[in-house]
Amino acid sequence: MSTAPPPRPGPVVCIGETMAALAPDPVAPLDTAELLRLDIAGAESNVAMYLADHGVRTRWVSALGDDPFGRRVRERIAASGVDVSGVRTDPARPTGLLVKNPGTDATGVHYYRTGSAASALGPGILDEPALRGAGLVHLTGITPALSASCRALVERALSAERPYGVSFDVNHRPALWGAEPAAEILLSLAARADIVLVGLDEAQTLWGGTPADDTGPDEVRALLPQPRVLVVKDGARAATAYVGPDTYTVRAPKVRVIEPVGAGDAFAGGFLAGLLRYGDPVRALRLGHLTAASALRVTADHGPLPPPHRTRELLAADETAWNALTV
Repeated sequence: MSTAPPPRPGPVVCIGETMAALAPDPVAPLDTAELLRLDIAGAESNVAMYLADHGVRTRWVSALGDDPFGRRVRERIAASGVDVSGVRTDPARPTGLLVKNPGTDATGVHYYRTGSAASALGPGILDEPALRGAGLVHLTGITPALSASCRALVERALSAERPYGVSFDVNHRPALWGAEPAAEILLSLAARADIVLVGLDEAQTLWGGTPADDTGPDEVRALLPQPRVLVVKDGARAATAYVGPDTYTVRAPKVRVIEPVGAGDAFAGGFLAGLLRYGDPVRALRLGHLTAASALRVTADHGPLPPPHRTRELLAADETAWNALTV
C-alpha cells in the first residue's frame, strides 16, 4: 500500500467568497416561513473551519463589504480558530447574501452576490502576506464562476511555478455559470491541481452526459489522470481515493440527515486534515465521512465534530466495524 505524497510545510490557505446566509427557522419553505435565521455560508471558509476544528493551521483569504454582514462573517470565522488577517474590507462593494429555501426533496438556494466584494478579487491577492509560506492552497470551482478577475486568480494559483500545493474541489454551481462552458473550464482547472475532489453526480453531469449514465469513479479518474490525488464522492454510498496507481474505497456511515447543504465542504475539510495528519488515504477518507456527517446532522453549514477520543476510535476500527457504523 502506498501513502499520499507528503504535504509541504506551512498552513493551508483557503481562498473564496463567504456570504451572509438566511434560512427559515424552523425549517420550512420560504413561501410559508415566518422567521429567518442569520448564519454564514461559504465553501472555502467551511473547509477552513473544519480544518481548524481538526487542529490544522489554516488561513482564509477573501474580501468582505464594510457592512454588518461582513463583520459578522469575519468574526464568526475567526472565532473558529481560522486566521482571517488576509481578508480585505471593501468600502465600495457589499458582502454577498444567500437565502435557503428548504423543500420536500432538496434545499434551494437564492444568491444575491453579483457585484460583491469577493467577486472583485483578482490574482494580485496571491502576492499578499497571507499566502507567504503556504503549504497548501484550497480552491473551489465556485470562484472562477464569480468574475473574470476571480477566474484569473484561480488560473494563476494553478500555474506551474506555484510554491505551494493546490487542492481543488470542483463544486459545480450551474446557476453561477450561465452560458459559459463550465464543463470544459472546470476540467481544465482540475487537471492542474495536486489534489482534486469531485462528486460522482456532478462529474456525470459535467463530463458524462447525465447522472443516469455508466460513468463511475474509474471513468472520472480516466478523465483526470493528472492530479496526484483524486477523490470521487458517491453521495451516501462511498468515496474513492486514487493516489498514484493505487485505489482506496471507503463506505460512508449511515447518518440521519437533517440537511445536506455543506456536507461536501465538510468532507473536503476532513479528508484534507486526514491526509495532512496521517498520510493514509483510508484514514483520510474515514475522517472525511465523519466530518461530513457532522454537517448532515444540522441545518447550518458547519456542525460539531465527534469528541476526539471517539474520532480516534473510529479511524482505527476494523473494516467490518466501520461498514456497520451509524453516526
